[in-house]
Amino acid sequence: MNSFQAGPAPLAGKGLGAGPESLEAAAVAGLGWRILAGEVSLPVAVLRDSALAHNLAWMRGFMDAYGVELAPHGKTTMSPELFAMQLQAGAWGITLATAPQVRDAHRHGVRRVLMANQLVDRANMAIIAGLLADPGFEFCCLVDSAANAEALGAYFAGRGQRLRLLLEVGVAGGRTGVRDEAQVHEVAAAVARWPQSLALVGVETYEGVLKEEAAIRALLRRTLDTLHGLRAEAAFAEERVLLSGAGSAWYDVVAEEFAEAASDPGVRVLLRPGCYLTHDVGAYREADARIHAANPVARSMAEGLRPALQLWACVQSRPEPGRAIVGLGKRDAAFDAGLPLPVLRYRQGEDAPRAVPAHWRLGAMMDQHAFLELQAGDDVQVGDLLCFDISHPCLTFDKWRHLLRVDDAWRVTGAVRTFF
Repeated sequence: MNSFQAGPAPLAGKGLGAGPESLEAAAVAGLGWRILAGEVSLPVAVLRDSALAHNLAWMRGFMDAYGVELAPHGKTTMSPELFAMQLQAGAWGITLATAPQVRDAHRHGVRRVLMANQLVDRANMAIIAGLLADPGFEFCCLVDSAANAEALGAYFAGRGQRLRLLLEVGVAGGRTGVRDEAQVHEVAAAVARWPQSLALVGVETYEGVLKEEAAIRALLRRTLDTLHGLRAEAAFAEERVLLSGAGSAWYDVVAEEFAEAASDPGVRVLLRPGCYLTHDVGAYREADARIHAANPVARSMAEGLRPALQLWACVQSRPEPGRAIVGLGKRDAAFDAGLPLPVLRYRQGEDAPRAVPAHWRLGAMMDQHAFLELQAGDDVQVGDLLCFDISHPCLTFDKWRHLLRVDDAWRVTGAVRTFF
């Protein structure tokens, strides 16, 4: 019998944890599954251990060089195992976007959260109020309107709790955030009217709504001015205030602009990139190239971030000379920022996967099928395994309940769960 028949039941990539043959993610490491031996149901999303370790160390080194701290945005992965890796690598806490995300993170041991969003409706306030009953849980969220501040003040006063808030600074035509000094003072005054239930503890911005570096730097400097102005007015409720910004594309610029504030013992600077852990070969690789060209710290660190998230799928049909159909679709991989990119091909009996020709491209994807564009003489057979890089990890993670961790020989070393 071959190894597939002699070994454990094959793992369904989408279904780990469901059904009579389910296994907990933590139990997968000892089973010895091999992607290339056909012991895992395809398609499957995998995380390469070596790239994860490199990216964790790289980002910690970058943050340390600027004296800032990392609060990675957890909405990218929503994986407690990956949160734990980030925290063990020195992250201050985890950033999240919604109250249910915060609840899931708390259930899995995260005890320090920055919710980079406003807390508005009463059901979500109730979720956070329930979590604040845990005295070991540290939480803050954003506020950008007097109306929201008044509603939060009244709600948490009724619960006998105090909610910590960051004033969000925004930009005209952008997303959330106060637009001018008048709004800054209006919101700060509203928070101050509820001293028993609200505490203003810092200032936040999100520069990712802008595309040009000059405009981003201007927003960051206005955010700094807002922080300094509110400190001068004694508007903050805590001695050490928080200053936060940075998505995954411009964290270098934020680090540069906020570095001086980070040297102030009365300010803690938190940067929130979420995609660095797995990186990609699309939008974030382009950002990485810009960072390495422009940022002296990144240049001194030589190699940048590595793509860690990939997908394996099988060729299931070769209906025409210039086309193969692959068992991979929109249900499996992000497609909003570019289709997955084929990088390796493996055929049973070969020693190792081979790089694919540069002209191989996906022309389209349907729900469960991808159209691989080829040349007539290309060596592709039904049953070949293909490995794909992806662009925009956020919208690949949310398609998988479990992802497998693998070593560089594509042997399964473990699994991580997601909670979307």
